[in-house]
Amino acid sequence: MKQLTFLSVMLFVLLSFTLGYSAEMLNGAGATFPYPLYSSWAAQYQKATGIKINYQSIGSGGGIRQITERTVDFGASDMALKPEELEKSKLIQFPAVIGGVVAIINVPGISSESLVLDGTTMCEIFLGEIKQWNDPKIKALNPKLNLPANPITVVHRSDGSGTTAIFTHYLSGACKKWADQVGYGTAVSWKTGLGGKGNEGVANYVKRTPYSIGYVEFAYARQNKLAVAELKNPAGQVVAPDFDSFAEAAATAQLDSKNHFYSWMTNSPGKKAWPITGATYILLAREKNDVNKSVIKFFDWAFKNGDGTAKKLDYVPLPNSVKDKIRAYWKNYIK
Repeated sequence: MKQLTFLSVMLFVLLSFTLGYSAEMLNGAGATFPYPLYSSWAAQYQKATGIKINYQSIGSGGGIRQITERTVDFGASDMALKPEELEKSKLIQFPAVIGGVVAIINVPGISSESLVLDGTTMCEIFLGEIKQWNDPKIKALNPKLNLPANPITVVHRSDGSGTTAIFTHYLSGACKKWADQVGYGTAVSWKTGLGGKGNEGVANYVKRTPYSIGYVEFAYARQNKLAVAELKNPAGQVVAPDFDSFAEAAATAQLDSKNHFYSWMTNSPGKKAWPITGATYILLAREKNDVNKSVIKFFDWAFKNGDGTAKKLDYVPLPNSVKDKIRAYWKNYIK
């Protein structure tokens, strides 16, 4: 009898532990842009609290869809939703971190950060109008480079992507032809090129396709040692993608809680600003108050403890003033 009682107690304890542990998990999905950072934050948070954050990198379009359908605890998107879109889907949103999108290249003989492009050349390459690497417009920006006569292979995202939204918003602002013919969004009607799923798909196509160009999130490019182009920004300065150029672009951002932090950071006027900079956002269902409390505990912990990790991974932490605005915003919607 004592043995049976002991076994019963042990089973009860084990079941209670299992149920308790399963409750200590949050599920999120969306943008690939912040995936390296969210993964690092999640590992550190689990070590500190025991709570697991399960984040699936499926693209911003998927993240928006899943939180709209209420199949995850939080969605993530690199394209902020407009206030009217949030109202329609009964969502709230706030930024989590700032980063950049870069043009990656595979041109034999040309190393990373030695090729210079600008808004016009990028626009015409992705429209399919500039077809060869030795085109006069590219040569004019790179007079000292020995540019090959090989055709350019364009690679773009095939899935709904906030990285695409940031990149195409940059092109729309830099090039009227792009704005008129294509526009911007998580998915657009591309004029030319191959489609790859996720940052991984675009990167793999570019790596194995000589004379190609694509675009990915900067931290992903850095960690995978992908060659990137420099860009001439709206101030006329040639800049490289790095922490300082992202931070200068972010300094001009108007992140206001009154419109749910809806903002764009592309084509910033800053002298040293990287022109394809953007924030990545978290989306929550307004009615899920208890779940939302757990989600914001994670992000509040990250805001307090995760800036060092963000910088190591080449993201720009939010200014403390913006973090305070976000905390006040949470109080308006989460009780």
